[in-house]
Amino acid sequence: DVGKDKDTYTDDSEHGNYDARTDQSLLIQNKLTRQKTEPRTKSSLKSDAMASSGLFFKDGKKRIDYILVYKKSSPQVEKRSTFEKNLRAEGLMLEREPAVTNSDIMFVKIHCPWETLCKYAERMNIRMPFRKKCYYTDWRSKTMGSLQRNIRELKSWLPRNPMKLDKEALPDLEETDCYTAPFSRARIHHFTINNKDSFFSNSTRSRIVHHVLQRTKYEDGKSKMGINRLLNNGTYEAAFPPHEGSHKSRHPIKTHGAQNHRHLLYERWARWGMWYKYQPLDLIRRYFGEKIGLYFAWLGWYTGMLIPAALVGLFVFLYGLFTMDSSQVSQVFTLCIFVLHQASCVLLVFKEICEANETIMCPMCERNCTLQKLNESCIYAKVTHLFDNGGTVFFAIFMAIWATVFLEFWKRRRAVLTYDWDLIDWEDEEEELRPQFEAKYSQVERVNPITGKPEPFQPFPDKLSRLMVSVSGIFFMISLVLTAVFAVVVYRLVAMEQFASFKWYFIKKYWQFATSGTGVCINFMIIMSLNVVYEKVAYLLTDLEHPRTESEWENSFALKMFLFQFVNLNSSIFYIAFFLGRFAGRPGKYNKLFNRWRLEECHPSGCLIDLCLQMGVIMVLKQMWNNFMELGYPLLQNWWSRRKMKRRGQSMENKISLPQWEKDWNLQPMNLHGLMDEYLEMVLQFGFTTIFVAAFPLAPLLALLNNIIEIRLDAYKFVTQWRRPMPARATDIGIWYGILEGIGVLAVITNAFVIAITSDYIPRFVYAYKYGPCTDQGYRQEKCLKGYVNSSLSVFDLSELGMGYSGYCRYRDYRAPPWSSTPYEFTLQFWHVLAARLAFIIVFEHLVFGIKSFIAYLIPDIPKDLCDRMRREKYLVQEMMYEAELEHLQRERKKNGKQYHHEWP
Repeated sequence: DVGKDKDTYTDDSEHGNYDARTDQSLLIQNKLTRQKTEPRTKSSLKSDAMASSGLFFKDGKKRIDYILVYKKSSPQVEKRSTFEKNLRAEGLMLEREPAVTNSDIMFVKIHCPWETLCKYAERMNIRMPFRKKCYYTDWRSKTMGSLQRNIRELKSWLPRNPMKLDKEALPDLEETDCYTAPFSRARIHHFTINNKDSFFSNSTRSRIVHHVLQRTKYEDGKSKMGINRLLNNGTYEAAFPPHEGSHKSRHPIKTHGAQNHRHLLYERWARWGMWYKYQPLDLIRRYFGEKIGLYFAWLGWYTGMLIPAALVGLFVFLYGLFTMDSSQVSQVFTLCIFVLHQASCVLLVFKEICEANETIMCPMCERNCTLQKLNESCIYAKVTHLFDNGGTVFFAIFMAIWATVFLEFWKRRRAVLTYDWDLIDWEDEEEELRPQFEAKYSQVERVNPITGKPEPFQPFPDKLSRLMVSVSGIFFMISLVLTAVFAVVVYRLVAMEQFASFKWYFIKKYWQFATSGTGVCINFMIIMSLNVVYEKVAYLLTDLEHPRTESEWENSFALKMFLFQFVNLNSSIFYIAFFLGRFAGRPGKYNKLFNRWRLEECHPSGCLIDLCLQMGVIMVLKQMWNNFMELGYPLLQNWWSRRKMKRRGQSMENKISLPQWEKDWNLQPMNLHGLMDEYLEMVLQFGFTTIFVAAFPLAPLLALLNNIIEIRLDAYKFVTQWRRPMPARATDIGIWYGILEGIGVLAVITNAFVIAITSDYIPRFVYAYKYGPCTDQGYRQEKCLKGYVNSSLSVFDLSELGMGYSGYCRYRDYRAPPWSSTPYEFTLQFWHVLAARLAFIIVFEHLVFGIKSFIAYLIPDIPKDLCDRMRREKYLVQEMMYEAELEHLQRERKKNGKQYHHEWP
């Protein structure tokens, strides 16, 4: 009965005059229309042309919604035939096609007819449009209409934003502005069906077919189901929805228009020349699905928010650079607050270091190190000043507030997107059980408290035991990371002695830099090697847990990968920031590892330069490696596959004539957890940008430059190098938001410890107020830090070393001199500095957490106008559903000749 109501649409081809907002065919300017009076020979030629394009069956009418690939030599013939037989029983239509370039490859094209689409759309509660939206009441619409006209007139006088995409460049960017409701065959008359072929978008059709493939059996038995199992056991080689044609055209897009959505995405999004433009999020969502659309929306929002952070970080770095010349400080920078005023006094610190040509420093290693003068550390002191100046505290507070503002405003942005993309009520309705979970626990059922229907259930003892095994595996892998860090520490201790006695003068002079540099490179190679192991272990542990739904599986896997890689990347940074040089001991009584290697000390200028080097090298190298693996590796693989095709004697003419499904087959498949890798990379970068930003203020700038490249690189990869992924739906970024909030909290704590412990900010503060020349005058002048370097260095008698030296040397610590009554004991200044450090940590954390909480309270998660719109829409949907049902019932009664009444039946 449903089909009889719309018989006029059943013969229309996919290239008819469809609504461009729901189908890609309106992008083709030279549309093809099927005329009823057209001769049969021309119709057959047109069908052949459509079929040869690779988007339709051989008849040129049935659109290909999914592609299965298998080898003829595969022994799994019985499973495949049973599976395909069951697919036909579910209502799908299949057609086989041999490959052009490989005689062993066979393609199975799948088409989902209208009746099957309707059946599964109802089962999956897919929301479809049924009435034009009306946001405001009559009296309010007039007011808002005049206001919008005035705003548009005002904007017309302003200069055009170069970052916005032209409406002419995206002719179908506007979405269908209709109310939606879960599809129902019983109420099909409620929905706006202008054309059956375009009512369900291409991404929706692919999602329905994927749903069927996931739940079709290939053998007897409850666990013998799903395309994923058939891919794992080699029955099929691949399964993917086809691209909508080529991403390139021989004709320019400005004159001939886009050939399809893929071509439009490439020209207006994936090309490197569009790096400064906003992303066409609606088009991305329509082609790749809401899940990938939300990822690019979040990535774009994160990149935009990095701009103010990068500018402030660059200002802090340039401030340290320009203030190196102490003669210009008082004239160039007039600072109004104490935090920035202290930076001008820091200049006296490295000035004292650079002029200390008579201060002898104690040897920093046991055998091969010689006595050095303090002024030899001048260059280290100047480089340290670039990152450790008065702006450091301000920038740490700014970045903590920035992280909160970024997350709070992303929640508002996400709320707008979920409303525009009709995802408000999706999560509670469409969350489905994983086929593996259904197969594993099909014998144990309980009633779902939400739906009231029986469903498979995982007993608590089984769940607890699997969770304990998974947690044990996580702790084992983390211990492996710590073991690798310990190995790097041992290397630094051994290399320190070797570089100090190196025959090359440059390396011998800068042996500490050589030790740190080689240690960072070795640590990076270990990090990248262990990442490969972590992924396999995390995959195994997650499958062992048997999560109930796909989102639970993804969240569990993402959490494991984040824990592994976060510890892997940051463990060495935590060691340098908080442990390097803290337990080395003192001259004459150094602590040794295994009673053999003396523990490493910080440079006379501090440990901050080592921390900056560690962060900078790891961040830059990892971003370069990730970019190569994301784009360079797929390019090399695709080049190699084309090379193999040429070796088989395939000419360029045959290559051009390949159907679309075979072109897609030659592309690289998207990973099963491809988006997880993208999110993980960005979240780890967010950690680098916030956690130790007090030690490396250039981190936001490096992240911004990388993300500008990352957006176009990911776009190019999705459009040109990867097969089209299955268009999945999602309402948010999943567990990553919680991880980002956790990183924001951890960033406040670590930055407080970096400023208090790693940098010399607190020791300088204590000296200026308690021990400097301004003790009784207040902190007002640059001379307040005069003598700080001498105060921070303790005295040691060289004769106690037994190495033939005489006299005294200096070392970084607050200990009594050898001639005092309590030699080498901690002085009162040490305890004052320690108390000030602890007090600063407490005050800093409470202040920043208070500001973060206040800002989060002030910013609502959903904009007020959106709340009003959602409430009114809910009311109008109920009213329109009642009205539509009443109108339909009245038409039926009038059609049957029965008397009808106006009241609700």
